[in-house]
Amino acid sequence: MNADSTHQQDLRHILNTMKRAHLQTGSAPASLRRDRLQRSAALIRENHAAFAAAISSDFGHRSGYQTMTADLVTTVAMLEHAAAQLETWMQPEAAEVPVAGMQAWIEPQPLGVIGVISPWNFPINLAFGPLAGIFAAGNTAMLKPSELTPATSALLAERVPHYFDPNELTVVPGDAEVGRAFSALPFDHLVFTGSTAVGRHIMRAAAENLVPVTLELGGKSPVVLDVDANPVLAAERTLTIKTFNAGQICISPDYLMLPQAAEGPFIEASKAFIQRTLPTLQDNVDYTSVISDRHYRRLVDLLSDAAAKGARIISLAPQGEPDFDPRTRKIAPHLILDVTEEMGVMQEEIFGPLLPIKTLRGDIDEAIGYINAHPRPLAAYYFGNDPQRQRQMAQQTTSGALVINDVMTHASLDSLPFGGVGASGMGAYHGIHGFRRFSHAKPVVVQDEAGTTNLRLRAPYQDKTAAVAALLKA
Repeated sequence: MNADSTHQQDLRHILNTMKRAHLQTGSAPASLRRDRLQRSAALIRENHAAFAAAISSDFGHRSGYQTMTADLVTTVAMLEHAAAQLETWMQPEAAEVPVAGMQAWIEPQPLGVIGVISPWNFPINLAFGPLAGIFAAGNTAMLKPSELTPATSALLAERVPHYFDPNELTVVPGDAEVGRAFSALPFDHLVFTGSTAVGRHIMRAAAENLVPVTLELGGKSPVVLDVDANPVLAAERTLTIKTFNAGQICISPDYLMLPQAAEGPFIEASKAFIQRTLPTLQDNVDYTSVISDRHYRRLVDLLSDAAAKGARIISLAPQGEPDFDPRTRKIAPHLILDVTEEMGVMQEEIFGPLLPIKTLRGDIDEAIGYINAHPRPLAAYYFGNDPQRQRQMAQQTTSGALVINDVMTHASLDSLPFGGVGASGMGAYHGIHGFRRFSHAKPVVVQDEAGTTNLRLRAPYQDKTAAVAALLKA
């Protein structure tokens, strides 16, 4: 028996046990759902220092502040928001009925046991963020954390049993073989966050069991500067996110398009911004390392490929420091100009602190045409102040989200759905949108005593035909 088969049998046994427990327990009341959400928040709060240390160890170095804000504080806020709102979300939704006396409503019902495959770049946020909606909706879950963050995954596997019964939440650490076996299980729903390429494999495996999926993928999220945009503001807000987690974010700006006249001011503003905010990089605790040697080499190779194909590369490394260092796996932010479609930086998601810049020869229509000619991104960012062109950008491009005059702001708003479209994913969560995503919207109808609505279906039909035919006349 091969390793995949062994993993499959072991994992299927865990899943079957959890499914039986879910059915025996029945739909979780609000009190239990709130308790699960509160225990999740407590797990993060009470182990925050250990999680920060583990994540930094996995990265080689990860800014403690970035871990606290993006992985821990934000995630606790999502869980607490769900706990505060879930009783409102759980209320049945009244539906219109055609006759008096009939009743109809939509009852949100838990799906069952949800599988969650979380990535390495935000290993707590992207595990417990989906769990906020999953637990609020009354489900239980199996979590497969990334093998690229082994210390964090091991800590999760060790700490979760102190807060959860295994039939509520089970952590399944392991390598890619375990991941393949996990994705092939007959969950009631499967959530995957990761690359588009792996997302295709996940969806194919889930299809074997007709498992519905939420895929949070990536892609190349564009930044567009219009003719009236402030290049200094755009540079500062774009590079704030491009340097956060060293650009290792699925909604990080992946390339930028600007008018010719804005190129020089944008470059100068970028240099000034990095010098002011990150005066050193290699020994700076505020700057995060690239996750692995393989990812580090991939990014360095993308720079070399662009240079070899004629790109103009501007390193924003502080004076006297290297552009990149394999010892620390820290890569300085780089602007890449004069890009062409043959360059790797314009073909694949970068996931690092490299920013290709494409100069526009025309107006915003050129940028819109370019975006629409490529796979739909997880997010798009537009800088410009004209309301009509803002609407044009919103209406004529399709992306998971659009942010105007800022970058990544939408991800922190629980009132908004977070998700992709097309190649950048399917399905969305956060706040009530996660509750709905992980619930079955079950229609319930109580027929009136006379059975009014179904009498038209009862034979004989001769005396009903004229009345029905009249409904078809203009």
